[in-house]
Amino acid sequence: MSVALVGAGPGDPGLITVRGLELLRACDVLVYDRLVAAELVAEAPASALRIARDRLEQEEVNALLVAHGRRGRRVVRLKGGDPFLFGRGGEEALALAGAGVPFEIVPGVSSLTAAPAAAGIPVTHRGSASAVTAFAAHDVEALDAAALARVPGTLVAFMGLARLARLVERLVTAGKPASTPSAVVAAATTDRQRVVSAPLGALPAAARGLPTPALVVIGEVASFRAELGAMRRSAA
Repeated sequence: MSVALVGAGPGDPGLITVRGLELLRACDVLVYDRLVAAELVAEAPASALRIARDRLEQEEVNALLVAHGRRGRRVVRLKGGDPFLFGRGGEEALALAGAGVPFEIVPGVSSLTAAPAAAGIPVTHRGSASAVTAFAAHDVEALDAAALARVPGTLVAFMGLARLARLVERLVTAGKPASTPSAVVAAATTDRQRVVSAPLGALPAAARGLPTPALVVIGEVASFRAELGAMRRSAA
């Protein structure tokens, strides 16, 4: 494959897949996101062209992948988490397909499950949650808060820390009980990981000062952190 869209995992460089690391170590060109661990960027060959995506528009990234792919170079597009979950991997895959450039998709360990797990929170649990709803919360006003408030099971909000107070306000106003167990997991699986737990109504105050990236978990499963989070710390 000339281009590989590779998921780097949730933060800890050790959580990249075997296939992802294999491709990374053999690439000619590496295009990587800001959230990718420096240890993974260093795994690319010394001769590889390294391109940080941060200052580029998505259309520029698409064009880079197509251009290098057409030249027959082994290109790795390294993204945090999984490329197809809030990673714009679909847009890049469509650009490559439209240009006739061969590509491979290498799924990554998603923070959807990994971040809560690292905090001792199972996103599903028999008797507590049989469904998980993930949503992007950077545009809180555009959310269907009433629909989210009615969803059974676990809610997981990506990119919601900056507008957490407004997110909580909208959910509670729409009928989600303020007493719902909740948590924020910041910088999950890294040595900067921080976790706070609180009833939904008190979560914004509890989460002040947390670093990004952060995931918001809302639902009965968040209450398991009290026991499982402590067990994880003891084991470590």
